Amino acid sequence: MSHALPMKLTFGDCAVDTGRQMFWKLGKPVRLEPQVFDVLAYFLRHQGTVISRDDLIAAVWDGRAVSDSTVSTRINAVRRAIGDNDRANRMLETLSKRGYRFSVEVFGDTRTKPDPQSSVGQAINVARSSDGTVIAHATSGEGPPLLRAGQFLTHLNMDWESEVRRPTLDRLGTHFSLTRYDQRGTGLSGGPATDFSLDRLVEDMLAVADDAELDCFGIWATSQGVPVSLAFAAAHPERVNRMVLYGGFVQGRAVREPEPDSVQADTFLELIAEGWCKPGGAFGKAYATLFMPDASAAQIDDMCKMQLSSATPDIAIALRRSLDTFDVSDILDQVRVPVLVVHSVEDSVNPLSQSRLMASLLPDAQLSIVDGRNHVPLPGTDAWETIMRVSVDFLKSD
Repeated sequence: MSHALPMKLTFGDCAVDTGRQMFWKLGKPVRLEPQVFDVLAYFLRHQGTVISRDDLIAAVWDGRAVSDSTVSTRINAVRRAIGDNDRANRMLETLSKRGYRFSVEVFGDTRTKPDPQSSVGQAINVARSSDGTVIAHATSGEGPPLLRAGQFLTHLNMDWESEVRRPTLDRLGTHFSLTRYDQRGTGLSGGPATDFSLDRLVEDMLAVADDAELDCFGIWATSQGVPVSLAFAAAHPERVNRMVLYGGFVQGRAVREPEPDSVQADTFLELIAEGWCKPGGAFGKAYATLFMPDASAAQIDDMCKMQLSSATPDIAIALRRSLDTFDVSDILDQVRVPVLVVHSVEDSVNPLSQSRLMASLLPDAQLSIVDGRNHVPLPGTDAWETIMRVSVDFLKSD
């Protein structure tokens, strides 16, 4: 097969690293025979293009004489590997008397920056955490490096098309080279994951930073990404220069004192258990009330579709149970970088008192209280404009 630059690519629920000759399905590594892998890689490199048998033979078999049955066998193996079982709606189409066409959108790069003007605009890659879990990450925008911590829940592809998430990505990408990732077991990252401990999530962040070649960078984190970012900065102080932490917490719901106006751990678990995978049911309404009370119906629908696509109910519950036990209060004195702590005054998901506590325990922290009530930074609101402005100003300051 002709030598081409190595690429890390994702499509559907699959990921490919052509440099290491590795393939994952649903986050699990799957061994492919060398020629099967080469056939798949060739189709990925020529996504959307009609490929004749002669083209394929020239690329994979260097033009040697190969029987039709041999080519068909390798193509069928590719289809089995990627789960291309729907004959009426093939990912890898057979075009009579013309050849084949791989018609699924492929995301990835050849280790170059994405073109901000392109229709894709983000470069998706995969990292491997210390326990082998595949962590999908994407980079967009231009400027100094900024890492957005993983949160509950994301999907790299769907976030990119989301009217709730995309404006934030665009605003940050105007000033920074923004790298973000899906947590283990969610979105495009590997699953099924079972260990969502704080240590594991810190290891995932490190794997992404290493794979994205981020040496020293800023962090922008929200909600559960806040304690993970604090633990990361304490463990790897040489890698972080500044952090903005929005709507986060020091102690999870299961370990802190209950507050009258905040939602407790059991409530979240019950909502997930009863309403997950029912976009028009209780979970969607609860999400609207708790996370984005000022959202429009279209914004709620947009976010719920992403959440439901990001994780199964079991994963969502397991992740929720774990993060509710996080407690980083005893390591905050080890976080030596400048930190801006931001919180909406009426956030009912994580109470303002947690950010007050955080700011008081950090050696170098500022607290910015925003007049708003949405836990998710919601484009179109005055609070979102304030959050974006103070975030960018702080991250760009010397």
